[in-house]
Amino acid sequence: MNSKYIKTISQNLNISDTQVKNTLKLLDEGATIPFISRYRKEATGSLDEVVIAAIKDQITKLLEIDKRRESIIKSLKEQEKLTDNLLEQLNNATSLIELEDIYLPYKPKKKTRASVAKAKGLEPLAKIIFEQKITDIENKAGSFLNDEILTIEDAISGAKDIVAEWISENQHARNKIRNLFRGEGKIFSKIIKTKKEEGIKYEDYFDFSELINKCPSHRILAVLRGLNDGFLRVSVSPPVEDAIYILEKLFVKTLNTSIYLKEAITDSYKRLLSPSIETEIINYYKETADEDAINVFAINLRQLLLAAPLGEVRTLAIDPGFRTGCKVVCLDEQGNLLTNATIYPNPPQKEAKQASGKILSLINAYKIDAISIGNGTAGRETETFIKRIRFEKDIKVFVINENGASIYSASKVAREEFPDYDVTVRGAVSIGRRLMDPLAELVKIDPKSIGVGQYQHDVNQKMLQQSLDHVVESCVNLVGVNLNTASKYLLIYVSGLSSQLAQNIIDFRKEKGKFENRADLMKVPRMGDKAYQQAAGFLRISNSKNPLDNSAVHPERYKLVAKMAKDANCSVEELINDENLRNKINIKNYINDEIGLPTLNDIINELAKPGRDPRKKAKVFEFAANIKTIEDLKTGEILPGIVTNITNFGAFVDIGIKQDGLVHISNIKNEFIKNPAEVVSLHQHVKVKIIDVDIERKRIQLSMKDLE
Repeated sequence: MNSKYIKTISQNLNISDTQVKNTLKLLDEGATIPFISRYRKEATGSLDEVVIAAIKDQITKLLEIDKRRESIIKSLKEQEKLTDNLLEQLNNATSLIELEDIYLPYKPKKKTRASVAKAKGLEPLAKIIFEQKITDIENKAGSFLNDEILTIEDAISGAKDIVAEWISENQHARNKIRNLFRGEGKIFSKIIKTKKEEGIKYEDYFDFSELINKCPSHRILAVLRGLNDGFLRVSVSPPVEDAIYILEKLFVKTLNTSIYLKEAITDSYKRLLSPSIETEIINYYKETADEDAINVFAINLRQLLLAAPLGEVRTLAIDPGFRTGCKVVCLDEQGNLLTNATIYPNPPQKEAKQASGKILSLINAYKIDAISIGNGTAGRETETFIKRIRFEKDIKVFVINENGASIYSASKVAREEFPDYDVTVRGAVSIGRRLMDPLAELVKIDPKSIGVGQYQHDVNQKMLQQSLDHVVESCVNLVGVNLNTASKYLLIYVSGLSSQLAQNIIDFRKEKGKFENRADLMKVPRMGDKAYQQAAGFLRISNSKNPLDNSAVHPERYKLVAKMAKDANCSVEELINDENLRNKINIKNYINDEIGLPTLNDIINELAKPGRDPRKKAKVFEFAANIKTIEDLKTGEILPGIVTNITNFGAFVDIGIKQDGLVHISNIKNEFIKNPAEVVSLHQHVKVKIIDVDIERKRIQLSMKDLE
């Protein structure tokens, strides 16, 4: 790996060259980010997934810059314009913008006003104006008249076009104007007059302006959405007089400079430089806003995927409804469908007695311990109905966020799982499984359909997908996967497993039965040494003869653990079960060239709680019983709620009705906070105060101040 890359990345991320070098080597060898973070701590100096991902991103960008550098050098060679000085400038460039600025004067162009003027032979006159050594420009211009240039005005005009292009292509000029845009540029938006009524949702931006470097990412994305939807006109610019002053200071050398140079400067800025830099700046801040929004989405998704599971509990799940009834399914401990039914406890049928009997019958017949109710249409009504039933034993009742359940129920994944059932049954199954294990169920759904984040459809979709895939992969490998029960859609996110390998594991399981140990993985078709190395530590086998198979201890360390047990005069199983035996181990005795304290500490911690789930356990939440619709809300009332989404401008809270309320960032705490995520997390149980209700627009404003 190029040492220049290593040095640049280490400086950018403030880590050592050795950490970068070793991490890049592991990535080049095909190691995944979760594997490197968990099992190669000695090599990386215990870098976490975030830093390893940053190293991967940085090397990608540096290689992209080098690829563009090579392309530019090749083009200049073909044009026979590559000088030693130019080559040095290109080799020293550290960004794509800098490369493009250097290349701009030599970049092949379509027909321009300047190229037309050059073709007419006006470049010498342009040099006279630009160099400012002669003041009698009109007299000089007379010598350029011919059949194509009929007047002195035409000659000077053409020469000014050439000068304007020179100025716009000057690297110093572009940098100074670029800095002005970033420091003093404002983003402006105005409503297109004919779209005023149609674009009412953009009312806040009908006549809007703000320094772009102070404009929050969500406002930039909102303005640009209004532009793309055809409702707003959007521009970015600094004060024109400031830009002209900067350029004149850069190019005007004498007091006697001709008016024509100043006219060329003004024309260059307004016609060439300003539009070019404006596009660049909009793209820059759009990219920055995208990164910000994607980061918000990634944080939310991570919290959603790591939501507390109820675990392997027999569950009755209900997809609520009014006219079409409530779809009911019963699931076993592994989430397999046992039976399904439809009840009609809500209007218009109101068959509450029959529905109660059916629910009681199902609970007794299938030994149900928990009920999962979707929070969509008729959710609160169905919850109230269920809680009125007198069960013979303690049945926990949960209301589950069903965002994306309809997407899943109509998907190819759901059709493959339940080919003989309709979308309503599949949706109810998803609601039940989300309670039992949110991670295992939500990986089947496109993250953009889950209902968290901000402006996810407006950001760079490739960047978004890469980020979300990384989050899902990270969460799946953090929790670990039961090799004998996991779906293909969970397995494909396991470190080292491709879609084909995941399918091969499923096929192997169907044909041969359950995996008895991790070593059986090597019998799976196409499971090579590398894939096994990357995946094995994240796959769990609960009833294996070797208890380490149900832990995060990697098989490559089994011999080490066996040696620890032998030295302690006990079995591996006894070492796991006896804290006193573990405490007697001096892990420093096992340090060697390959294994250091980070790995040894991880092993000891894992032996203490093998296969532990890092997630919390699901807890029942009670909404206010008297609040069913937005009409029930009263200003000043304090209610319990659950955080359902976090954005840069605030947090959305479910208070038990169809519409979530917004706690604006200014109403989260008394003191100033930069980001709501500093204070709240997804699924957090909170108390909120109603501060405003707009029934017509279905908007609820909430506050969390002084309610902690």
